[in-house]
Amino acid sequence: MAQTPGASTPANAVASGPAQVASGQIGSAPALKSPIFVLNSLDASVSVVDPVSWKETRRVPTGKEPHHLYLTPDEKSVIVANALSDSLTFIDPRSGEVQRVIRGILDPYHLRFSPDMKWFVTAANRLNHVDIYRWDGKDLQLAKRIPTGKTPSHLWIDSKSTTVYSTMQDSDELVAIDLGTQALRWRAKTGPMPADLFGLADDRTLLVGLTGGDSVEVWDVAGKEPRVTSRIKTGEGAHAFRAAGDGRHVFVSNRVADTISKIDLTRLAVVDTFKAPGGPDCMEVVEDGRLLLVSSRWARKLTVIDTQTRKIVRQVAVGKSPHGVWTLDHARRN
Repeated sequence: MAQTPGASTPANAVASGPAQVASGQIGSAPALKSPIFVLNSLDASVSVVDPVSWKETRRVPTGKEPHHLYLTPDEKSVIVANALSDSLTFIDPRSGEVQRVIRGILDPYHLRFSPDMKWFVTAANRLNHVDIYRWDGKDLQLAKRIPTGKTPSHLWIDSKSTTVYSTMQDSDELVAIDLGTQALRWRAKTGPMPADLFGLADDRTLLVGLTGGDSVEVWDVAGKEPRVTSRIKTGEGAHAFRAAGDGRHVFVSNRVADTISKIDLTRLAVVDTFKAPGGPDCMEVVEDGRLLLVSSRWARKLTVIDTQTRKIVRQVAVGKSPHGVWTLDHARRN
């Protein structure tokens, strides 16, 4: 059934938590201009959070189980992938209004555009395949459906738009797919329950979060045979990555440990750790790098951390099982 564009204001749309800042500013951090979107995976909705009042202003209906979201190359839409409804909801990143819904996209759990903007890739978490679509700036055309290992989880595409990497959550594998030929290049065994991926600028080094462990694997994927070169111990349930925006650091959420680790990409070592209660999952970094926004999966909250003071400054109540979090006013992705 098609979702009707619209929203409602829930009764629990209030901000809560320590160090409330009525002005929308924290220390010297400037107030954001664009809304913050939080995907409520078990409520089939997106919470729209005002970045000045820090309150949930409304909830936008989506399909079932929205987990991740991604900005279109023209920056006119943010795409919410509704895994259980086999659909994509396009939302205006500035107003939060639903623009359109595309159906028939099978189980889009994770999604990503290639840097050259020609390809759109989805990981079908429950159906065990990766789909590669051609993108003409408006419409999607399926190029190839590629059977993979068990439970494809997260995707990464290299800077040259030649290779898609995908983790296999339940078969403990990492696979590489050639974008041009849509052929599987290789598969390799990982540690337990690999989740998110983060590629370094050299297109040689790939970080893999091990949600079933307490570490991030460091992979060299430049040669014919991929290999693990080291492991970075971060915390139990190492799961999702987000670039800090300074070109040198990346954050990883440790869902079981209730912490977030800051990794120095030059040293490939943890240089800081923040407390993040409630099962920290996806993250967003605001454009000046001062605030880290975290979906607290088990606490039904958006947690805001000041990266300079290393303290939680605010929590905002959202829906059930918050997952993806995003704002147009984000820091650089590299």
